[in-house]
Amino acid sequence: METQRQGPIIFSGIAPDEGLKAALGQSRADVIGEVRNSQIKGRGGAGFPTGVKWNLAATAQGERKFIVCNADEGEPGTFKDRVLLKEYARTVFEGMVIAGYAVGAQHGYVYLRGEYRSFGPHLEQVLQQMEDEGALGDAILGKKDFHFDIEIRFGVGAYVCGEESALIESLEGYRGEARNRPPFPTNTGLHGSPTVVNNVETFAAVPHIIAKGAEWFASFGTEKSKGSKLLSVSGDCRKPGVYEVPFGTSIKQILKMVEAEDTKAVQVGGASGTCVPKKEFGRVIAYEDLSTGGSVIVFNSRRSLIDVVHNFLEFFAEESCGQCTPCREGVPVLLEYAEKLRAGELTRNELGEVYSLSETMQLASKCGLGQSAPNALVSILEKFPKECPLSTSQRKELVR
Repeated sequence: METQRQGPIIFSGIAPDEGLKAALGQSRADVIGEVRNSQIKGRGGAGFPTGVKWNLAATAQGERKFIVCNADEGEPGTFKDRVLLKEYARTVFEGMVIAGYAVGAQHGYVYLRGEYRSFGPHLEQVLQQMEDEGALGDAILGKKDFHFDIEIRFGVGAYVCGEESALIESLEGYRGEARNRPPFPTNTGLHGSPTVVNNVETFAAVPHIIAKGAEWFASFGTEKSKGSKLLSVSGDCRKPGVYEVPFGTSIKQILKMVEAEDTKAVQVGGASGTCVPKKEFGRVIAYEDLSTGGSVIVFNSRRSLIDVVHNFLEFFAEESCGQCTPCREGVPVLLEYAEKLRAGELTRNELGEVYSLSETMQLASKCGLGQSAPNALVSILEKFPKECPLSTSQRKELVR
């Protein structure tokens, strides 16, 4: 899908290497300070402050340090990183090089979603061009003491590898499974070394921040969510595609932009996100309200939300790595309850078990897959009770 709205930051336009040249003219500490002062948070959805992450890796002890670009775009309904990699790969790579300079790393990896394998030749061509022009490799842009290279690695389609520690396991050649934390990757990451893992969109924003300044970047967005967000909008609308909007943009504004009509619900954050009913369309895209990695799926009044939830749970059942019991055992049970709900056969006791099991999974699952898998089912029960074939007494129990 095409880019429908070119917003104020990612698509604001800078010359090749403009951000990198500005970074190499500063000390490493000053570059980290600029990123920290911009208040940019990770664009993959978790929202950890990027400047803090870089500083932790920069000050960690280790002979080798690594920069990893998480391009394992596996969340259903998300495709904005694909656009960045196809059209703005050099900006993404430049952000990685700046990160390498800032934290003292010499090696970077792009962990690319297996389904994007066809992008490989294009990305390799961009990397070769950068090396030919001195923006990658040895003595970057004439700075004799700074060397950095980037390698493309492909995933094999495992959703769980979108989680940074599972991604690192896969990079090391192991089965993609989340690690226990602490230690965190900034201290003990790839090959036991300090490692920065950031999303494609985060790296794409960095050259703009360094070239134009932290104050410029922080002038967009809200008090707690600075900058802009790329949204992958799909579903029941006339203009699906990729939109860049300032943080603080409401669902109502987004629906107007994409020319959606008769909208019943909006799923923000993909299968693991939040289902927003019509009465809440005033809510905004921001870390303090609706946080998202980028997926926005629009549903009109003809859609069955129970069918949507069932589809999401089938996806999670397929993608669970099976490492931890709450997720491995919990998702199939939730799927069974969703099937009973769709058939109008969910009992009063089972309704209570949905909430009890969901709470257990959210608290005890090892990674975000198990923690977020119950979200869609619970939100449909609580926010769209008329969609659910429940008895009057069961509906009363949903008012919690």
